[in-house]
Amino acid sequence: MKRLTIILPLTFFLAISFYGCATMSDVVRDKDKGTHKTYPINMKQAWDIAITVLRWENCETIEQHQNAGYMLTTIGQDFFSDGTLVGVWLDEIDKENTKITVVTKRKEQLNLATGLTETTFHNSYEKAVNIIKKGEKLPFDKPY
Repeated sequence: MKRLTIILPLTFFLAISFYGCATMSDVVRDKDKGTHKTYPINMKQAWDIAITVLRWENCETIEQHQNAGYMLTTIGQDFFSDGTLVGVWLDEIDKENTKITVVTKRKEQLNLATGLTETTFHNSYEKAVNIIKKGEKLPFDKPY
């Protein structure tokens, strides 16, 4: 029984250490592990759409590094999650095509949910591209 009282807390401590908090450095480091898709839009449109989609998804302040081709943001804590870290990279393929890569990470690795998934981002992004391609303006609120 004495061993159990030592082993259980030690195991819990090791598990928490292994599954610690994610940081923006983790997001940037994992760019190559992100989900990417190429869209038939130019770089300026791609940048504007990315900002709009992040706003649709209730992101907080968007840290824009336009010269380096990426942006970072967070989604705050809610009932299901301690928050989400988000990175979006834009790579010009040619004048009319842009590759978008997104990485999302739970701030707390033990959380079951995330405020935004990479798939959800791309689904919203594709909706926005279709709106632009129709010659319409992007709405302030997320279309469903």
